[in-house]
Amino acid sequence: MIRLLIADDHAIVREGLKQLFALTSDITVVAEAMNGGEVLERLRGGGIDVILLDMAMPGISGIDLIRRIHNHDGAPPILVLTMHNEPQIARRAIKSGVVGYVTKDSEPEVLLAAIRRVAAGGRSIDPALAEAMLFESNAASEQPPHEQLSDRELQILQLLAKGLSVNEVADALAISNKTVSTHKARLMEKMAFHSNAEMVRYAVTAGLVE
Repeated sequence: MIRLLIADDHAIVREGLKQLFALTSDITVVAEAMNGGEVLERLRGGGIDVILLDMAMPGISGIDLIRRIHNHDGAPPILVLTMHNEPQIARRAIKSGVVGYVTKDSEPEVLLAAIRRVAAGGRSIDPALAEAMLFESNAASEQPPHEQLSDRELQILQLLAKGLSVNEVADALAISNKTVSTHKARLMEKMAFHSNAEMVRYAVTAGLVE
């Protein structure tokens, strides 16, 4: 039996997933979490074979949460289930250590197959996304501008673009507001942003925020 932790801040999504898994004979949901803090708390209890993770939850989330999960001894494999189907976001997630990446518009069979493959020690990427990643040029000149940002800078860009203040970003990431301001200044310089409005427009256009 594959013991699953579902991490998603939307209750209706969690309930829908539980109904799907209830129809299987080899997958059971043993824990749920609606934010990054709860994910880390549930991990301390053990007994989890796979984490099904939404990358866009309140508080600790995304690449930062993935790295914190990996800091746990014997951390289970992470399968991302997300709305983001952009190749560059998937690449960052995979680079940070996830072993599977499925988008929420995938067919149920694709998700079930991914869970089983990840639980067995394999890797799984949404087929349509894998194709997009395969054919996407790796030439630096053709990469989107935000690819030059560090993971932390990109994370802060996304949070600021969602409307969070510097202090709110600092609280969400458990870092100082001075550190946030420093990263913000660097990313503004790298991206040649002259205002917060430009930053928000870019993030929305590039699909970095929902």
